[in-house]
Amino acid sequence: MELRTDLALIGQWIKPNSHVLDLGCGDGTLLAQLHEERQVTGYGLEIDDNKIVHCIEKGVNVIHTDLNQGLSDFTDNSFDYVIMSETLQAIHRPDLLLQEMLRVGREGIIAFPNFGHWECRLSLFFGGRMPVSEALPNPWYNTENIHLCTLYDFEKLCEELGVTILQRAAVDRYHRPRTGMRILPNLFAEIALYRFCRQR
Repeated sequence: MELRTDLALIGQWIKPNSHVLDLGCGDGTLLAQLHEERQVTGYGLEIDDNKIVHCIEKGVNVIHTDLNQGLSDFTDNSFDYVIMSETLQAIHRPDLLLQEMLRVGREGIIAFPNFGHWECRLSLFFGGRMPVSEALPNPWYNTENIHLCTLYDFEKLCEELGVTILQRAAVDRYHRPRTGMRILPNLFAEIALYRFCRQR
């Protein structure tokens, strides 16, 4: 199976034989691929019943849970990596969940849509309206996104929480890296990916 580019990038950051927790794991595609290619073990957490069925069909260990309730079911340092791909913006308290990720995991990996992208800026500046794009496809009144942020916002939060950013990648709506995104990621990236750990 071929992974979306953002998930493939996440996969490259994970060492073989690691123990992984995937928050908002969707249909389990990433975990299934990591298990097959890198002998990764672990669990996915998902709230959508239909996606849970797909996880089970793929042989992925999945737990039905609401991430807004935290990760209290897991002990400190239970995992090598805790992943959250394109779910951060739908969490009530991203700051608390970020801390929980680094309590239960040695490293965290996050991907989220960048609200600082130039199309979002133009939509607000010229149209005076919340943007709708392929990366943010729903109107403001019918979206799960409640905490949109930019790359700079996320990096500032990491600084405030004492989180060390180990790697950053920036991709477009088709999950491909481009030259402009390497030069001015906060302006040109539609989706941002970060690998991070507790301050060393």
